[in-house]
Amino acid sequence: MFRRPALCALVVMVALLSFLSTTHAQVPFVPGQTVEQSIEVAGIERTYRAHLPSSVETANGLPVLIVLHGGGGNAKQFERSSGFSGFADEEGFLAVYPDGSSRRLGLQTWNAYSCCGYAYAAGIDDVGFISVLIDHLVSDEQVDPTRIYVTGFSNGAMMTFRIACELSDKVAAAAPYAGALNTVSCSPATPVPMLIMNGDADENVPVAGGTSPNAGVASQDDRVDRPTAHAVDTWVAANGCVGTPMVEDTTVALTNSWTDCSAGSKVEQILIHGWTHKWPSVENGAPFDATSVIWEFVSQFSKSQYS
Repeated sequence: MFRRPALCALVVMVALLSFLSTTHAQVPFVPGQTVEQSIEVAGIERTYRAHLPSSVETANGLPVLIVLHGGGGNAKQFERSSGFSGFADEEGFLAVYPDGSSRRLGLQTWNAYSCCGYAYAAGIDDVGFISVLIDHLVSDEQVDPTRIYVTGFSNGAMMTFRIACELSDKVAAAAPYAGALNTVSCSPATPVPMLIMNGDADENVPVAGGTSPNAGVASQDDRVDRPTAHAVDTWVAANGCVGTPMVEDTTVALTNSWTDCSAGSKVEQILIHGWTHKWPSVENGAPFDATSVIWEFVSQFSKSQYS
């Protein structure tokens, strides 16, 4: 007579486990729509959003652009503010927006060397997360493994640098905006074409390096950012670029381009005159649209050219 409560408890537990497992099942991608997804990485559930273009016409799998939000942001917010999903519909690529980590819902960060917030303090393995995510997209979603690109803003740009340094075998090109490369130990195994963009009036991540007078994320980890020149020099060397850059200075931006690089790689630096720490788009008064500039750069490259 004492078995029935135990049996009921067992039934409830089985039902709960079944609910949890189905709750986190993968949602089929739908052309022209964004779906919320989750995967388990090292025992931790990680979430992301994926926008399949409205027209899918490729025999070799879709190219992928992984888009990393800034510190204190999240995938949904940055999908909206960056405009990459609408652009993905036009250009025919899969836009993927991973979420960082946080103690509180919505205030998410990335563990990008010396920054930022919870992810850095807790030692979250964000490189592992992105690596598993790429493998999942390649195996389950039939994307083109030779055309995986990464971009990001602020703390997401810092994470973009780290991914390019540590996952160079998987990343075909990268384009960080408003970030710093705060390490000296970047040794990519293969070239990663790199577009490095900053606003020259940015005080949160100063072009000259140093500390920020603006708090930004609640915890800034007492970091001191390296100058943008450090990131440029690092990638010029890593990509085997030689000679002096082509220089173009207009009222909009200063552009330095290195094109004589290993395996057809490239490094380009754009300093936007008078621009601060916000995503450049025509909607918020920027002199050009970073979303289209980034895709135009990264989409030139394929990992197959380095094999």
